[in-house]
Amino acid sequence: MPTLREIMTPHPITVDPQATLQEVATLMLEQDIGAVLVMKGDQPTGIITDRDIVIRAVAYGHGSGTAVTDYTTGDVFTMEADTSVEDAAQEMARHQLRRLPVTEGGKVVGMVSLGDLAVRASGNADEEALRGVSVPSDNS
Repeated sequence: MPTLREIMTPHPITVDPQATLQEVATLMLEQDIGAVLVMKGDQPTGIITDRDIVIRAVAYGHGSGTAVTDYTTGDVFTMEADTSVEDAAQEMARHQLRRLPVTEGGKVVGMVSLGDLAVRASGNADEEALRGVSVPSDNS
């Protein structure tokens, strides 16, 4: 059974909490990515996606110099690199996650997205995770 280590994108792009929306958006453009981890030392304090920038900031006219921490999703859920892809897909569905930071010994070493599940994993892990992500939240 494949593990997250086998399908993750290693060395995810990170920023510190003082980064601005413009810095993060530029990094996303340059690296062709849709999510960046916000780190304080070795610990993830949040994650911000391209969608967060548009929906939470730009749509309200907030400036590009605003600190990224004003728009991050906190309480970052992570899983260890030796977790099976199947278990990770179940947790991604349960927590409605499109991206999952991967850790080893508590340190972030990679990132797994729904796309990684679809392209790199065998079986139907992507479908399982997507079912959970596609469920409307209580906030809708």
